[in-house]
Amino acid sequence: MPVHATHPMFPDANHDEQARQDFIRLFKLSVQRDIGTGNKRLYEAKVKPDFARRTGRAPKSRREVRQAMQAEPYTQMWSALLRTSQEMLYDTVGPSIERQLPDLISKAKAYGDRHGTLSLDPSVAVPPYHAAVNIHCKPGGYHTELTQDDLFAGAEYDRTVHMYLMGAMGPNNDDLGRSAALWVKQQYPHLKVRKVLDMGCTIGHSTLAWCDVFPDAEIHAIDVAAPCLRYAHARAEAMGKPAHFHQMNAEKTAFEAGSFDVVVSHLMMHETSSQALPRIFKECHRLLKPGGVMLHVDARNVTGEPFDQYQQEWDAHYNNEPFFGTLHDTDLQKLSRDAGFAREKVFELWIPSHYKPRSGTEHHINAAMKGDYFMSGAQK
Repeated sequence: MPVHATHPMFPDANHDEQARQDFIRLFKLSVQRDIGTGNKRLYEAKVKPDFARRTGRAPKSRREVRQAMQAEPYTQMWSALLRTSQEMLYDTVGPSIERQLPDLISKAKAYGDRHGTLSLDPSVAVPPYHAAVNIHCKPGGYHTELTQDDLFAGAEYDRTVHMYLMGAMGPNNDDLGRSAALWVKQQYPHLKVRKVLDMGCTIGHSTLAWCDVFPDAEIHAIDVAAPCLRYAHARAEAMGKPAHFHQMNAEKTAFEAGSFDVVVSHLMMHETSSQALPRIFKECHRLLKPGGVMLHVDARNVTGEPFDQYQQEWDAHYNNEPFFGTLHDTDLQKLSRDAGFAREKVFELWIPSHYKPRSGTEHHINAAMKGDYFMSGAQK
């Protein structure tokens, strides 16, 4: 795994903590690479033929595949190990963050607002789709406050996300943002990008890439989780990046209409809901200037094969991401049109990874790990 690029706010790990975290990383890799790949062989050799003998046809949907696969002891073992590895991820990293939390809070306060700003609003309610489950199996989710001026969730996320993705997003975990920003720069060379909004920013991994690609633009980012925003702001200050973080709900922000040239999200859509997503798209339309661009980069099924769809939907059922599967069934282009975007200005496509560029237009089952990213968007 590539070495993570550290910054002054990055939480450290002593010898024993690092050893445990290295074990979890390798454990997760082994479960996916050495055990998970066997699911496909099991499906083709046994599950699919058995299903065909019972019904006279092959499985037509990911639901049918899941119902058949989850009865298999091998798949049960793989799923249990993968879920356990996710829980162990937080059990391993969390104590190291607790150990240094007071120092991290003090360090964050010392940075102040040298480059950007932080605006927190305690009246912002955590949406039910966040409060109902511990997303990613993270105890307390990303919004829970542990202490005054808390940034535990943000600091923990900075270490866990890199372990989870095995370094596939680059040393600063910013590949989604950098890839999307470079695509905008190439696709819309005449668009004067003066103001950008990143929705659902978590700790600003993708946000800061927009600072780099558009250094003259004013970069704003929103999230509902105060602990993540505090860390995001301190992290940006530590890296010398001018970004402005706000505690807001993407369904209804406090910004004036026509404020932004680009409104973007990175892996936010699948953490919302069927009720919230149409409101978010309408809010994007309201916030954009004429000619401005809306972009949502997220996971998406890349084939029509039921088994592939089943594999991708594991997170919805066992990693506390309940909207993950439903998002794949959602007509995002219709949402864009219903939000007010003209039909001819709506698009869906795959963009290449900046960190790991691929040749041609090849698509991959696990887009985040393989290098191509799905994007849904529109121009106002």
